[in-house]
Amino acid sequence: MMTSGGKLRIDTARLGARLDQLGQVGAIEGGGVCRLALSAEDGAGRDLVVRWMRELGLSVSIDAIGNVVGVRAGLEAGPPVMTGSHIDTVRTGGRYDGNLGVLAGLEVIETLNDAGIQTHRPLAVAFFTNEEGARFNPDMMGSLVYVGGMELGAARATIGIDGASVGECLERIGYAGPAPCGKPEVHAYVELHVEQGPVLEAEGITIGAVEGVQGISWTEFTVLGVSNHAGTTPMRLRHDAGYVACAVANKAREIAREMGGNQVATVGAIKLSPNLVNVIAYKALFTVDLRNTDEAALQEAERRLHRFATEMASAEGVTLTSRPLARFEPVDFDPESISLVEATARQLGLSVKRMPSGAGHDAQMLARVCPTAMIFVPSAGGISHNVKEFTSPADLEAGANVLLHTLLRLAL
Repeated sequence: MMTSGGKLRIDTARLGARLDQLGQVGAIEGGGVCRLALSAEDGAGRDLVVRWMRELGLSVSIDAIGNVVGVRAGLEAGPPVMTGSHIDTVRTGGRYDGNLGVLAGLEVIETLNDAGIQTHRPLAVAFFTNEEGARFNPDMMGSLVYVGGMELGAARATIGIDGASVGECLERIGYAGPAPCGKPEVHAYVELHVEQGPVLEAEGITIGAVEGVQGISWTEFTVLGVSNHAGTTPMRLRHDAGYVACAVANKAREIAREMGGNQVATVGAIKLSPNLVNVIAYKALFTVDLRNTDEAALQEAERRLHRFATEMASAEGVTLTSRPLARFEPVDFDPESISLVEATARQLGLSVKRMPSGAGHDAQMLARVCPTAMIFVPSAGGISHNVKEFTSPADLEAGANVLLHTLLRLAL
């Protein structure tokens, strides 16, 4: 729609309606969403978004890993200015994570259609497969394959937490497309996303101009000891896998606290076997998520954690193995694109702050092949990956308008 001052603005009610409608696909109690990647619910969500893309006149292509790209033709042919994100969720996800970036992209397209504005460069809206990594590792899989950072065959062969492969699930939901992967031509990429953290809200700022994304290190550890009676086995004679797992988990937190700065550490999954109250665990399977904006510091955290885990296993007389689940170095976004987001926000009368992203995003993969930026809007209470995830309509509107005018400046 056009304002009385002649400035182009998105339709907030229309954006909200699409968010609500997509939020009904895979809806769970409490207002959240469960659309694990390549599940039946994800397939239904994809069908809905693809239908909207086609209704808006976009030319839709689907590649072999299931990434979907809708293109609005420009006055000139060539690589498009792209926006987008993902629509898969964690098991107890909210309505905004990923979905906002995709649906705000569609709202930009509809706003331009309504205003009769044709850009010189094509515009594209994309959603990428398995961004969350909640069902298949690594996260950002679709965008990683899209830019050539992971071989298609390896991605399709990946086995999920339920024993199904990426390839068979793509076939089942009908999203193993014909478009090739690995050599995209993109002029620039801008992704709108909820912050998923508390900084913007705490500082009373509306827009985050994201400077880059933290490096991510995910590791799965397996500890094998000896199962025995909890009451009759002396402490000095135990080979307790659960004890080692808990000690490593505690050490991860200690390392992050000692290193300070942007170092964080999380043990998000742990499983003991036989998992009985009166039996010493013979097996522990657990994950450690380490993140830092500095690659050297992230490597130091990895070294300290693995050294401690090895020493603990030896002292307890258990065996320890580990395997990487995901490893991405920190990513710096394009300085000119960051400045463009910042300047656009100010021109729209919005407060703005340069900041890093603590979460991984598809944008960090696109940064390998084109100038890339991200726009953050506040998350109420800093809550995300939670059914209570919420961003106010006013902040949704602000972020989508910054996206609109950033894309226009790149494409006109």
